[in-house]
Amino acid sequence: MYDCLILGVNRLRLWSKKGRIILYSILVLICIIFCIYQNNSIVITESNYNNPRIPGDFDGFRIVHISDLHNKMFGDDQSEILDKVKGLSPDIIVVTGDLIDRRKYDLDTAMAFISGAVKIAPVYYVSGNHEAWSGKFPIIREHLIAAGVSILDDTAVELSKGKSSIRLLGLSDPGFLTSEYYKDTNIRRIKEKLNQWSADENFAILLSHRPELFDLYCENNIDLVFAGHAHGGQIRIPFIGGLVAPHQGLFPKYTSGSYSQDSTTMSVSRGLGNSIFPVRIFNRPEIVVVTLKSYK
Repeated sequence: MYDCLILGVNRLRLWSKKGRIILYSILVLICIIFCIYQNNSIVITESNYNNPRIPGDFDGFRIVHISDLHNKMFGDDQSEILDKVKGLSPDIIVVTGDLIDRRKYDLDTAMAFISGAVKIAPVYYVSGNHEAWSGKFPIIREHLIAAGVSILDDTAVELSKGKSSIRLLGLSDPGFLTSEYYKDTNIRRIKEKLNQWSADENFAILLSHRPELFDLYCENNIDLVFAGHAHGGQIRIPFIGGLVAPHQGLFPKYTSGSYSQDSTTMSVSRGLGNSIFPVRIFNRPEIVVVTLKSYK
């Protein structure tokens, strides 16, 4: 009787150990599947931007915003991104930097997206800190221009529709004047360009990689800003927001969505890829769509 009892206890312990191993294995598998989903399942975020300064001819004008690809591939030759972008019927596509990653430089992956995107709609691009710090921006620039991309670094262009026009402005990344993350950001050139554009009376859209400079955009009366760089805070805590972002630190202020102050609104993309930290949590890759609405 005693021997049977001991045998039963030992079997129970064995099954308990096996049960724990099975449970832990299931939990690990769930975590792996969750991380794969979080890093590869693209979400589309759509919103309307209302402003009476928008000319009537531009009412319903659709802008698709792409940021921080960081060499990430979505399907064969970026087919997953391109199919989604095409389905959104954009009037223009804006790219706010970091198509490549300086630590794992791969221009072919970035150009796979660009080559498809220019067939969908006109593409306008500004540089990010990774292009600036890669040391290969002249090559990147050459390939983008050859593909038909309009590079707006420190440049303004006029978009026309019907009898109306709006201004599209672009800032080169301050990383061209700053060598690393830990250095103070040199915004001298940005201030000069924004001051130059602030007197423009036309409705203006600004492309800039850096959301942390929002106050500066507001000071210069920019109507609408598209930015990236923050990667959505990398790890998003439900009901709180992003955990950390470059040049903003812990619990950053500008990571995702729309921010308004005075007459300026900024739309921040969570981006598509990763850089130093390889995992996004509660922070799926994002394509942003903003539709202009003129109410008068």
